[in-house]
Amino acid sequence: MRKYLSLVLILVGAVACEQTYLPKPPGYNRIDLPDHSFERLTTGYPYQIDYSSYSKVEADTFNLDEEDWVNLNYEEFGAKVHLTYKRIDGDRVNFRQLSSDAFRLTAQHQVKAYGIEEVVLLTPEGYTGVVAELTGEVPTQFQFFVTDSTDNFLRGALYFNTAMKNDSLAPVIEFIKEDMAHLMNSVKFVD
Repeated sequence: MRKYLSLVLILVGAVACEQTYLPKPPGYNRIDLPDHSFERLTTGYPYQIDYSSYSKVEADTFNLDEEDWVNLNYEEFGAKVHLTYKRIDGDRVNFRQLSSDAFRLTAQHQVKAYGIEEVVLLTPEGYTGVVAELTGEVPTQFQFFVTDSTDNFLRGALYFNTAMKNDSLAPVIEFIKEDMAHLMNSVKFVD
């Protein structure tokens, strides 16, 4: 009996000392995001928009011939939203060409994207908008365009100045996507 009791105690001791492995969930840096607030861009461009007060409106220096192109620079987050505007004038620049270019630019990311979800919407001003949300390790996670399909075409794309994994940028991406949704709904073309 003593031998049996010793064997049981040794087995209980061996089993009791074993630690169960529990994997830790992935951790990300905490990013404090401000409340959404907006300013109205009303002068100097053929469109009016509400843009985030946490971004700076800067002239786009990529194509100096296009004076209505701007960047919304989110310096704190290392992100920019490139806004490109084109006037539709039938022969030179037509709606079909501009919308086709917008879809083509989105489709170029299919190589790295896990998925591309496109949604068509109608803005409060009656304009048509198309939103493309891209998932995966892509350079742009959010693209859109707003148009009246007869005279004006405004396209936007979100880019980050970093090569980080997009899952660690997820809170910032969602924050800026909400800003862009507000911007799209605030677009008003000025003739």
